[in-house]
Amino acid sequence: MSAPRRTARSSLTNLIRRVDELEPGEHAPDTVPSGFPSLDRALGGGFRRRDLIVLGGDIGAGKSALALAIALRSAGAGYPVVYFSGEMDEDRLLERALAIEGRTSIDDIRTATLSEEARASIGAAAVKIRDLPLTIHSITARQFDDVLQPAWDHQPALVIIDYLQLLPAPSTRMSQDEDTAGALRALKAVTLEREIACMTVAQLPRLSAERDDPRPSLDDYGALGAIKQHADIILSIYREEMYNPGGGVEGATELVINKNRNGPTGFIDLYFYQRWMRFEDMLDPDH
Repeated sequence: MSAPRRTARSSLTNLIRRVDELEPGEHAPDTVPSGFPSLDRALGGGFRRRDLIVLGGDIGAGKSALALAIALRSAGAGYPVVYFSGEMDEDRLLERALAIEGRTSIDDIRTATLSEEARASIGAAAVKIRDLPLTIHSITARQFDDVLQPAWDHQPALVIIDYLQLLPAPSTRMSQDEDTAGALRALKAVTLEREIACMTVAQLPRLSAERDDPRPSLDDYGALGAIKQHADIILSIYREEMYNPGGGVEGATELVINKNRNGPTGFIDLYFYQRWMRFEDMLDPDH
């Protein structure tokens, strides 16, 4: 027997009760923080369960690095995170996580050319990562439902997918755009059904570096407009140094909030340490 449907009256009653139970400044229980303070403030505390978040940017902008950083920070705050990668296996991702958390280059880790200080930092990072509620899986299944199935054993608050165009569509269409649109709509349905926050990295097939302002726009996401229509939050990475070498501050990054269904748009200032593949909040840097 299916559960009885809630009436608008009962839903409003429950909503008001939750508001009354919150302390001033406290965030709603369905909030899942990104771990970047400026972004969380802009989003009213962070992502919310049932939100579909799309993170895009040019090739080499650091999309995967930022997605992994959010996974680490959110898990570090105690929220179970499941990370799906279509490009790297678990060992490679953990290697990158060690570089991010240990502030050490991946090359130094691979070649074991570490100073005593760096070795200690990597050791501390390994202990921290080992205890996080973070699970990593590869995108290997050929059916949409099978790809995400491993996540449900972990009762995640946040699922991250790197990246959208590698997800199999629920049904094969005629073009990549149609496949991507189908996968995106199916992902939104899962997000609502499972009551999770879900972030997917996305390529920008229509981004042109030659135009006057190469900052990513909603139309750059393509997929027949499905992304700008169905995503609740769209975040885009813009690093001026990629388009104007020597003309911008090295590492300076704008995380553009192109769409925010429940709040304002704008941008967040981040800094990218490319050697470590590490992003930090410019207004609230880590110590």
